[in-house]
Amino acid sequence: MEMEQSSRVDRKTVEKNRRIHMKTLYSKLSSLIPKDPNSTPKEVTLLPDQLQNAANYIRILQENIEKMKEKKDSLTGIDEINQSMNEGMTMDLQSPYIEIQDLGSALMVVLISGLDNHNMFYQSIRILEEEGAEVVNASFSVVGDKVFHTIHSMVPDPKVGFEATNISKRLRSLSKNA
Repeated sequence: MEMEQSSRVDRKTVEKNRRIHMKTLYSKLSSLIPKDPNSTPKEVTLLPDQLQNAANYIRILQENIEKMKEKKDSLTGIDEINQSMNEGMTMDLQSPYIEIQDLGSALMVVLISGLDNHNMFYQSIRILEEEGAEVVNASFSVVGDKVFHTIHSMVPDPKVGFEATNISKRLRSLSKNA
């Protein structure tokens, strides 16, 4: 008899603690969701409505994230490269895509080639270094059967005879000879 009574008390205590914990979690969730400007401060929102509001708010945040990603891609130019590749710009392994951006004291080279054309990357770095540019960072990503290389380099003072056009010509001739 005593054992049954103590187990009931234990279950009641566990259930009470669970309800307190859930209430705390719901109040935290409610505090994270913006309040409806049309509601009065003393208006009590029922739990199912709070959960629905949270789900709607999360959905809105996800849509905002997608819009921001699209904006970021369009601002960085990644969107244009993806779009041109999807619209029929087929890259043969013999003719990789090279884009050179002169940023004043820096150069950014974007090289897109096939999986088996690693030599283009090494030759690009060699050309940059031969022309006096210091390679600061080089990275790559593999998407399907394409390799996207990005090379960031610092250039010496342009007034001291550095010519970014020489690098552009040599890199473009490299892509034609590949």
